[in-house]
Amino acid sequence: MKIIHIADTHLGATAFSRIDQETGMNLREKQIYDNFLASIHEICRQRPDVLLHAGDLFDSVKPRTQAYVTAFEALEILSEAGIPLVAIAGNHSIPKTRYTRAPFALFEYYPGTVHMAYQFRYEAVEIGDTVFHLIPNMLRPEAYRTAYDEIERRPGHHNILVTHGLASDIRDRRLATVAEHEIDPTMTTGDFDYIALGHYHNQSQIGPRAWYSGSLEHLTYGEIHERKGGLVIDPGRQSVTPLSLPKTPMIDLGSVSAEDLSAAEVIRAIEERIGTVATEPMPMAQISLLGIRKETARAIAGRELARLREPLLDLRIRTLTAEDLVTGERQDTAAFNIQEEFATFVKGRGLPEKTEAFILQKGSAVLSSVIEEAETE
Repeated sequence: MKIIHIADTHLGATAFSRIDQETGMNLREKQIYDNFLASIHEICRQRPDVLLHAGDLFDSVKPRTQAYVTAFEALEILSEAGIPLVAIAGNHSIPKTRYTRAPFALFEYYPGTVHMAYQFRYEAVEIGDTVFHLIPNMLRPEAYRTAYDEIERRPGHHNILVTHGLASDIRDRRLATVAEHEIDPTMTTGDFDYIALGHYHNQSQIGPRAWYSGSLEHLTYGEIHERKGGLVIDPGRQSVTPLSLPKTPMIDLGSVSAEDLSAAEVIRAIEERIGTVATEPMPMAQISLLGIRKETARAIAGRELARLREPLLDLRIRTLTAEDLVTGERQDTAAFNIQEEFATFVKGRGLPEKTEAFILQKGSAVLSSVIEEAETE
């Protein structure tokens, strides 16, 4: 059996303050929808027997209408190709109480082949010669072990465990998101033909047969050097092959030694770096200014930065003053994603869609300016 493993698609995620002129939608949000559907088409060209999604299909427990539309469009594409979807709920898109229905309840009415585990319990799905043992994001950390102990491996079948959480081996990589639970190490080393994990966004192997597929997109600048995409699994041969899938580029423009440069010289240096990258599709980019004087950093803020960002989706400028370089005591604003936490908070308020979109757009712009000012200061 040929299986493709993906996770953490985060449909509905927004970032930055750019708007798509045709739709009025947040441009980053639209990119994620478009790239997700392009990825589904590419997956169909690979002709797997099953598409496996290991959680966080949506970015929120109350997805936007367009996020639902995109998900159902993907299901139609998969259905026409005869590819069943097996999926679990992740921490971003599952209620934090048993008394609230999950967004995945809608998929129960879809006539195609969809197996979705989201009700805080272990479920098993058999397709062909393979049994998928599904443990979605749970309400409490200890519930993972309880669910795991219910698993009965089927002899004569390939047995695949699917769950969502942070492996204890990488507890130092916490994403600081709501309901982020740690996975018992015995679960990532269990006797399965393959263990499909979701939550951690960097494509990586955790145990002998346990893999995070990673997210499809770079969702924060902290992920700039992480591997993205999907994994092609052959449980019979126990082979795992990375699969490149469409995504918006996130480019590291490197560092500039700015200690002896004027503001005009720094701006020219940034322009030269931007000029070396393709701007279609519109990428996100990061550049580091080393040893920059505080007064110089203040001088390149405002309109000049807006002009520099124009050909890009976004430009993140990391500034390290001479004092930072000597002491090494600089707080990186990417370590705690305040934009993501703000979005999670707003989306959990149950606001009308237009009100929510307005607050997210304005709040994101304000937070971006605050973060920028903090980095230059």
